[in-house]
Amino acid sequence: MKTKTLIAAIFFSGLIYAQESKKDTANTKNIEAVTLTKQVFKKQSDRFVYDVAASPVAKGNTAFSLLKQTPLVSSTDDKTLKIIGKNNAVIYINGRKTNMDAESLTQFLKNTPAENIQKIEVITLPGSEYQVESSDGIINIVLKKKMTDGVNGNMRMGNSQSYYNSSYAGLSINYRKNKLGISSNISTSQNIQEQYYILRNGTSKSSNQSEGRITDPNKYLGGYLNLDYQLNDNSNLALTWNSSANRSNNSTSNLFNTVTNTDSLGVRKTSYNYTKNSEDGHSYNNSLNLNYEWKTDTLGSKLNLNAAYLHFKRFQNANNNTYRSDAFQNLKSLQVQITQSTPQIINNFSFLGDYIKKFKNDLTVSVGGNFNKTKTDNDTQNMTSVYEEDGLTLSELVDENGKPIDNPKYNPNHFIYDENIYGVYLTLEKKFSDKFSGKIGSRYEITNSVGTSDNPENPSLGRIEQNYNNFLPYISLNYGINDKNNISYAFSSRMRRPSFWELNPVKHYLTDVNYTQNNPFVKAASVYTNELTYMFKSSYFLILNHSYTKDVITQVSLIGAPRRLDGTLGQDQIRYVRTNFGDKQEMSAMIGMQKSFFKQYLTTNFNIGMQRNINNGFLNTDPITGDVFPDYVNKIKSNSLLIQTNNTVRLDKKKTWFLGVNYWYVDNQQIELGQLKSLMSLDANIKKVWNDWTFALEIYDILKTNKVEISDYSQADGKYNYINQNQYNQSVNFSITYNFGNKKVQKIRDISSADKDIKNRTR
Repeated sequence: MKTKTLIAAIFFSGLIYAQESKKDTANTKNIEAVTLTKQVFKKQSDRFVYDVAASPVAKGNTAFSLLKQTPLVSSTDDKTLKIIGKNNAVIYINGRKTNMDAESLTQFLKNTPAENIQKIEVITLPGSEYQVESSDGIINIVLKKKMTDGVNGNMRMGNSQSYYNSSYAGLSINYRKNKLGISSNISTSQNIQEQYYILRNGTSKSSNQSEGRITDPNKYLGGYLNLDYQLNDNSNLALTWNSSANRSNNSTSNLFNTVTNTDSLGVRKTSYNYTKNSEDGHSYNNSLNLNYEWKTDTLGSKLNLNAAYLHFKRFQNANNNTYRSDAFQNLKSLQVQITQSTPQIINNFSFLGDYIKKFKNDLTVSVGGNFNKTKTDNDTQNMTSVYEEDGLTLSELVDENGKPIDNPKYNPNHFIYDENIYGVYLTLEKKFSDKFSGKIGSRYEITNSVGTSDNPENPSLGRIEQNYNNFLPYISLNYGINDKNNISYAFSSRMRRPSFWELNPVKHYLTDVNYTQNNPFVKAASVYTNELTYMFKSSYFLILNHSYTKDVITQVSLIGAPRRLDGTLGQDQIRYVRTNFGDKQEMSAMIGMQKSFFKQYLTTNFNIGMQRNINNGFLNTDPITGDVFPDYVNKIKSNSLLIQTNNTVRLDKKKTWFLGVNYWYVDNQQIELGQLKSLMSLDANIKKVWNDWTFALEIYDILKTNKVEISDYSQADGKYNYINQNQYNQSVNFSITYNFGNKKVQKIRDISSADKDIKNRTR
């Protein structure tokens, strides 16, 4: 159930713990009476800035909910955040990357009160100083400065009802005493992700349909501990520990398969079978990061050094059984049995150093370097048994070409991957006048990797060595025409390295003839992006974007009967193969608005735009086995409409009742697997703020329209592929949050982890 393309990741949210002070409540009420006239949303240099402190939306919200309502930011699953037009959003806090895995980061954001945030910066094209890959953007959360000692925190608990019921809880605490700051969080959740699949594929002579349910239970426990000590007025030392564990026992899929073939006389014959798969999975993620920061002058120049260690473990054991069946799904004898163990262990050491020098003439010079050393160990065990009608396993079984079948067939593969990355960067940023500023920079990276395998069936996997260097230039220009008009341009070049799971040459089975397959030969993709932005009155904006991706990393469906290297013809099947699949261009034009109406009783964030995709991909050979399939070609162009609107209505003068109505729509568009049909979701929420308590009721996907459907009927020989995935995204969520303690406790520094990019590649 861990097939990365077909099956979506599960998610959680967190609890939190309690107590409070009346004095802060009174102070807060006084502040609320002030009429705010600051610009809420504006363009500065290389980023958009959303001034949360000047917006009524933050009241009673969590950081995650606030980010979803930030201009240019979206979430289609209430689990992950994206910047419109980008693959992912990398989260920074106070200019530093968060040292958390994906689950812990989400828990942190859902447990952080939005009132703690001063502003949110959206960087659509990060500069050379940022370690982000391909088309990722950055969301930088700037927290308010609070200078007193003491303890504060919050606790949060909630319950969500979708296909199954789920619950979550978490506790966050901040402590500050003189020079020592401590921040910690612990959160837990449990849920069951239900999905319903319809998978169809075939050619003009054969077809296969698999239909059924996938049920994936998950239990999560995670947290972090940050220690920050001020050595003197100019330097700090910090230690951060992150830990998380996820358990998914008895994850099951039950798929009914209808197989149709045409014999040599042209007669179509239909057979049925039923696949039952069970899987147990456990993952553990622990990391340590040591940080030293030295402020070298009063202008803001500083040295920042980080050293990190990451240890990640995942263990999965699966048992996949395919039974003969009739048209009424009555099970008969066992046909094929596949047992599989796919453990993965990742160890990484990372070092990151930056020096920022600021001059009095508004010139800033940044220089730095990084080193990453990673080793992944994947000791896969696989055994396949084929059974005759009477249930016996016989060594004399033969395939359709009369070739003897090894039965049972053992196929172990111990794959070890070692990777070293060396990088340096230099950026120059200059403010030439009150109206004009610019930044130029470049990053140079060296990647050396070696993958070794002991798989006896694939000698080509014995040793795979890849060495490549990348020069990645960057430039941005910003010009304020006058108080109402601003225009900016940026060019960025980035690369996207494959995740570690993508490189492990292992198969994940839905059925014995329908599976995903990873690929150690995948190389890094290159992405080049141009972006032009115009902003009017700090409320309305136009963004024109063009990106070109070379050697796109994706999954491609190979369908039909493969011809093996020895010339024999295999059984009809479908393989979703991870590979580099040609090139791709994306062009978009987005018009947006961020504005409050009726004395801030209504706050609206609205985006509408068009996106054009141009795909240029071709594949007919399995990169692992060398099996040749009918050609898979994707050279289709498509245009799609994108709409997103978030609306918050304040229902009373005291700012204690809020109503939210949100909607997003993505039109049909061409992706690598075929045409993705339109997606949309209408969501609503109501929130009550009572002193330090916040009660929220949220309804997602009210119209049940957030369902994935992908189809491809454009291939030669009548070859087609169809995927229908219902993740039951409609849900009702109720949460309670309580903030306690001294609200003015100074937040400890959020530290940039040296291993953040490595963590992103573990999932």
